[in-house]
Amino acid sequence: MAVYATMNSPVGDLLLTGELGRNGLALVSVSMSGGKQPSFVGERTATPEAFTEVTTQLNAYFAGDRTDFDLEYASAGTDFQRRVWRALDEIRYGTTVSYGWIAERIGASRAAVRAVGAAIGANPLLIVRPCHRVVGANGSLTGYAGGLDNKRVLLELENASCAI
Repeated sequence: MAVYATMNSPVGDLLLTGELGRNGLALVSVSMSGGKQPSFVGERTATPEAFTEVTTQLNAYFAGDRTDFDLEYASAGTDFQRRVWRALDEIRYGTTVSYGWIAERIGASRAAVRAVGAAIGANPLLIVRPCHRVVGANGSLTGYAGGLDNKRVLLELENASCAI
């Protein structure tokens, strides 16, 4: 069953979508209002109670009490996207890496940096899959589906240091 919920956060309203199955909720997306990825509910049922664990973990993250997430995901993607997304999951809280670092991490050439950027931009799980921790080669804030202001807020929340 396709479900959704919304929650308030320091980066604005978040739209959470998921799939309910025999094993509980699998999170499909976390999107921000005003971001590049449109918030879309589609044929989903408002079921806030299904997202209790998701909202609890997100609230703990925003309070500075949580540095990673332990959630079930159901996001689809190409093999290349899934490799990039796994690399995103490895970026430690409070650090940043470059697009080139991600390319190297997945065994892609430096020429694949644009493809890496596209895969990062297609990440449906903002915040919980930490694409906000990827910055330009010179440490500049570049590209974020939730908007650069929100990327800055998230990195400041984490007191992020540059690891590139």
